[in-house]
Amino acid sequence: MNGIAIDSDYLRELSKELLVEIRSLESKIHGMAGEEFNVNSPQQLSRILFEKMGLPVIRKTKTGASTDAAVLEELEKAHGSEIAALINRYRHLMKLSGTYVEALPLLVHPETGRIHTSFSQVVAATGRLSSSDPNLQNIPVRTEVGTRIRKAFRPEPRDWVFVGADYSQIELRILAHVTRSPVLTKAFSEGGDIHTETASLIFGVPQERVDSAMRNRAKGINFGILYGMGAFGLANRLDISQAEAKKFIESYFERLPEVKAFIDSTIAQAHKDGHVKTLLDRRRDLPEINSSNANLRAFAERTAVNTPIQGTAADLIKVAMIRLDAEMRTRKLRSRLLLQIHDELVCESPPDEVEQMSACLKRVMESALELSVPLIANVRTGADWSQLK
Repeated sequence: MNGIAIDSDYLRELSKELLVEIRSLESKIHGMAGEEFNVNSPQQLSRILFEKMGLPVIRKTKTGASTDAAVLEELEKAHGSEIAALINRYRHLMKLSGTYVEALPLLVHPETGRIHTSFSQVVAATGRLSSSDPNLQNIPVRTEVGTRIRKAFRPEPRDWVFVGADYSQIELRILAHVTRSPVLTKAFSEGGDIHTETASLIFGVPQERVDSAMRNRAKGINFGILYGMGAFGLANRLDISQAEAKKFIESYFERLPEVKAFIDSTIAQAHKDGHVKTLLDRRRDLPEINSSNANLRAFAERTAVNTPIQGTAADLIKVAMIRLDAEMRTRKLRSRLLLQIHDELVCESPPDEVEQMSACLKRVMESALELSVPLIANVRTGADWSQLK
């Protein structure tokens, strides 16, 4: 109902800039291919890449050789294909341009002058809110174009300020709580870097000797464990051999046995009950948990492990939103809650309420649930959405 304001003139200018780059990329792609063709057609693209240019077919689908993003990335990384990199960039710009840059100004409500996304509670099976028409939870945060799109979202009136807060590593903190792992609990309680600490354990080196490659692998394992990822999934994620991935997982479980015990007991309980629950007692049924189909059963087991973690994180931010709304009403604040992006909340405040709203957000989010490790919410302010990251 509150909606969020955008700068339509800014987006129109951005649209022109992106169109110039899209045309330039198209021209370069045609030049490398030695002919003009429809870059948006998977069939024509397949003919150019695999028949004409002789690049290796990475994966086949029912309709022929796949040209999806993962295939193009592999062609770029493993085979040094420059055309694959250009096509990926072209697709990225086309998608963002069509989905956001050109579409957003058309979605401004004629009466409020703001965009009103729809949030649904019952689309994502994990219990997360999902956003549609437009989906404001899906604007890339780590790409330069994504950042420029976020820049279009501005507070209204213009002298107001965005106040945003996001949970720090919320799912790993919940993992520490449910497993009671001394290693994870100590890291979070002392404010250490969880991925560095995990890397130190797995590789058997002091923390000061953990380099970025080690930390990245530990990070991959930390998050992979949350999603019930096996050696195959981890090997793909970290771009390493399955044997190496298997070794990392074994080493992880050896040093964090409580995590392994949690996974095993959660799966066993799910087989017995046919469902799992979040910490706040929301239930998710798993009809395929005892399926005779091994793939369906394995997916249900991964879901069983992930639900108490991601599902609890989803519950937690909803509790925070309800309490924040109540506190804003009690204090008679003019500030407004605008968006929820999974573990992040975005509000807008008049200048005289920014300090109060920042403190309120932090306090409410950090006390939404009592865990055995501290909950940390990082608060930021900015004149547009891009400044909150």
